[in-house]
Formats: sequence, structure tokens, C-alpha cells
Amino acid sequence: MKVLVLTMKKRYDRFAPKDSAAYQAAELIFCDRDDSEEDWLAAGGDAEAIFVTPVTWVRESLMERMPNLKMIHSEGVGFDRIDLEAARRRGIYVCNNAGCNAGPVAEQAVMLMSMLLHRILWGHRMVLSGHQGEAVREIEGNVPLDLAAAKVGLVGFGAIGQETAARLRPNGTEVYYYARHRKDEETEKRLGVTYLPLEELTARCDIVSLHLPATAESTHMVDRDFLARMKPGAFLVNTARGAIIDDEALCEAICSGHLAGAGLDAYAPEPVPADHPLVKLAQECPDRLILCPHQAGITLTSFHNVYRMLFENLGKLMAGERPDRVVNGL
Repeated sequence: MKVLVLTMKKRYDRFAPKDSAAYQAAELIFCDRDDSEEDWLAAGGDAEAIFVTPVTWVRESLMERMPNLKMIHSEGVGFDRIDLEAARRRGIYVCNNAGCNAGPVAEQAVMLMSMLLHRILWGHRMVLSGHQGEAVREIEGNVPLDLAAAKVGLVGFGAIGQETAARLRPNGTEVYYYARHRKDEETEKRLGVTYLPLEELTARCDIVSLHLPATAESTHMVDRDFLARMKPGAFLVNTARGAIIDDEALCEAICSGHLAGAGLDAYAPEPVPADHPLVKLAQECPDRLILCPHQAGITLTSFHNVYRMLFENLGKLMAGERPDRVVNGL
């Protein structure tokens, strides 16, 4: 089976499961994700599957010129740049690797929470400028919360949200969550979490952490009204998708002092430009914004999971079976 791969070959050389029958049987055609559709079609227009990074657009114009295409598979969790409806109309499965990076992303979310609470960027800057003693006196005079004393609200409670809750539990953190569908009592008890309606969660928690996919429903969900409901002095953490946040509204909430700060690992658009409002604000308020380059899921554990899951699904397709983690309703 021919697979058009719109990413780096060296990652497959390193991480693909070499003992997988699907890997051994597949003909992988590699193209740069920044090449044109014409380049992709010239190299692999007759492919039956596409493997693509979550930040690469896969439009209807490409699908309609690939007559053999049966599956488009995101290498990550995100799939918002794939035209789901166009694929569904053509009977093309769109799949993702839900859960592949849940542990590492949860680890970074908790790290950002702790850095914000402990004012790590500010402390680092104070030490570099020769003001360690002044920094200690400031902290002693304004003792911050830690994870054991903080109330954390998780918005979205899929694999990453649940892994985040699991990593907060040993700290004794009081954890709340909101999701469209409440989890069963056993799951809530196992993870030590309490369900709250969204409005109540935002008002109660010292940290609100986002764990949602980017959909039409979630786009700019974190708007001025959402931020105004948040507890004064609270922090926002986003390791999900940048489109969930209205960036201008977030900048206003931080500049006004309503929010104490934010830790972010996703932006809209990406790559984030140097004149983006959040980048400019981080330069003006260097102690209140932590900006990461959308790196949380880029770890050894994640990559081993990614390529195992990709070729497991390719094997199902080769066998004429429905693949797992189909996201476009087929």
C-alpha cells in the first residue's frame, strides 16, 4: 500500500516500528509539508493513505485528485486542518492519534502551573540582575500559592485532561473539571476530581487549564466573558489549541491585572509571528507570560506512541478493516 507522508523521513527512520508487518509492506513516499499540492500529487497522487502533521492543511482540492485515497491520518492529536466533511463525502477515513502524547502534555501543563504559581520567570530575572536577596524578601512578604493550596479547573477532560488530574493528585491539589459529558463516578473517584458547570469552575479556581480540541464550538471559547468570570488574580494555562482563546481578550485581562498571568504552548496562527499580541505583551510583561513553542507533545514517549498507532491503523486498512480513532463520522 502506497502512503504519501507529508513530514520528515528521518522521524520514520528513527521511530517507525520496524517489526510491524504494515511498516514492512508499506511504500512510503516522503514529501516536504511545505511543498505545493502539485508536488505532492506528482510524487504520490495514487497513494491510498496520507500521513500528515497536525499543522498541515489537507484540503478538498487534494482529495479530489487522489482517486485511491482511503485514509488521512494525523500524526498527532489535532486534525482541525483536514477538511473532515470533504473526506466524509468521499468515504475517506480521517484518523488521529488521540492519547499518544497525553502524559507528556499533562506533564508540561502541570509544569506551567507550578512555574506561574512560584513566579519562576520573575525569580530567574531577579537572580540574573543581582537581586536575589530582594527577590526572597518580596516572596516572603507576598507568599504565593503552591499546587497543594491551589484550586485547579480543567476545561475538557479527555486523555490529556485526565492525565493532568492524575499528575496533580499527588500534590494534594483540589481539582475540578468541566466537560460536555460528565464522567462516571468511578473515574471521578479514581482521579480525585469534582465536576462543576463551566461558569462555577472559572469563578472558583486559581488556575484554569484548557484541554480541548479546536472545533467550531470551542473557537474563541475563552473570550472576554469567560475571562471576566475567572477569579481575580487567577492564571490561565493552554496546552491545547491557540484558536480556543481570543488573544486580544486575554491580553486585556492580563494588562488590567484581572489575571495574574498565563502559560501557553499553542497559538493562532502558527508559527506565531513576532508581532503577535501575546508575543508583544510577553516582552512588555516578561514575568507574567510563559510562551512555549508548542513543544509539549514532542517527546520520545509521544513519538514512539505516534508511529506505533499510525502503523496499527495502516494494518487495519490493509486488512479491509475500519481503523481506530476515526474523527469524521465514518
